[in-house]
Amino acid sequence: MRSGRRLRRDIGFFGAAFIVLNAVVGAGIFALPGKVAVSAGLFSPWLFLVVGVLFLSVVLTFAELASYYDRTGGPALYAEDAFGPLAGFSTGWLIFLARMTAFAANANVMAAYLGSVSDVFATEPARIVIITVVTVGLTWANVLGVKDGVRTMGIFTFLKVVPLLLLVLLGLQHVSGATLLPASFDIADPGSTTLLLIYAYVGFETVGITAGETRKPRRNIPVALVRTILGTGVLYFLIVLVFVSVISPGDYADATLVNVGRQLAGPAGALVIALAAVFSIGGNLAGSILGAPRLLFSLGESRLLPQWFAHVNEKYATPDHAIVAMGGMALVLGLSSNFVDLAIGSSVVRLLGYVICIASLPIIRSKATAQQSERVWRLRGGYAIPAVALLLCLWLILQSQGEDWIKVSVLLGIGLALYLVEQWYYGRSARQGKGE
Repeated sequence: MRSGRRLRRDIGFFGAAFIVLNAVVGAGIFALPGKVAVSAGLFSPWLFLVVGVLFLSVVLTFAELASYYDRTGGPALYAEDAFGPLAGFSTGWLIFLARMTAFAANANVMAAYLGSVSDVFATEPARIVIITVVTVGLTWANVLGVKDGVRTMGIFTFLKVVPLLLLVLLGLQHVSGATLLPASFDIADPGSTTLLLIYAYVGFETVGITAGETRKPRRNIPVALVRTILGTGVLYFLIVLVFVSVISPGDYADATLVNVGRQLAGPAGALVIALAAVFSIGGNLAGSILGAPRLLFSLGESRLLPQWFAHVNEKYATPDHAIVAMGGMALVLGLSSNFVDLAIGSSVVRLLGYVICIASLPIIRSKATAQQSERVWRLRGGYAIPAVALLLCLWLILQSQGEDWIKVSVLLGIGLALYLVEQWYYGRSARQGKGE
């Protein structure tokens, strides 16, 4: 019996939607508008929308992939079924690293936003305490059960979406024809700018990882993916449109949504947006700590990582070892790095995983039984949409720098070492079993 059967299917459609929303809408929209506006100016809102539309091709491809599976693992399963155990391990490990580094990056942004609320939180010791308390607290909450994790995300979703919608409603009065339809569309360093902007859209694949704990995953996961990403793209466009309408071009580099809130509603507006950022990032962190450990669990269950990672807590029915491992690694990385480096590194490793998953679709389609094909969320147009997704991911990967690849190689090497240890141990155990 697969140990995954001991996991409970406690995630419904809205739970799946919360996972997608919180995995995508985190620190990115609070930290990126000013950085993107420095390069793209008034074209920034449209750049967010254009990139979102292009990136929808990746989301749609993953929606079909998810509809073939009702087991925990997501990308690791897609790659393993198509290309074998080593590809499955590599993809799962890459996506795990992406979520783990994103967690660390967003924990730093949460500490920075709390620092903008009060000087008490603006010191280095305070940053260390904030990151530690948040990481340990979310780790423990997820060990206690997936229902608690989903409820936590539901609360965070409400507390972050409502202030963002209020910011949009208050800010639309400042939008003019010149900001809505700018005269020029120049982008300085479009490759690096787009690679950084992609950070605002990645993370959606987390929901596929939790298929083993989702009710009716073949239907709920694809629908939650597509609907949530479409709504998120529109929300991003409106938020960034308000940003460039309210903030002066000379202040783009140092401005955040807190400055927008201050311009629209004074100190109270700044405080509300700062707290919204904290709750938004908290929801994103909650989504990461819920989804990413399931990758480690799936890899351990498939004997691609040491089986220690596949342990299921008898009382809470959660992959406790994998959750604790994720929390510990994220804590170390979060305390030792900064947001921009972690954000770009997260995007690069994730895109590598996306490429492998997209390439797996034709093989998974061909292997599907007639009964599976009837229930699949099938994309129209043959392979046109996956082809766009693949080209987009490859182009974005080419925008990365050499130092990004050094970091990726080190982290991938650590995973490969664990993989080889498990393969050696598993092979040795099998030989001893035959000898007996």
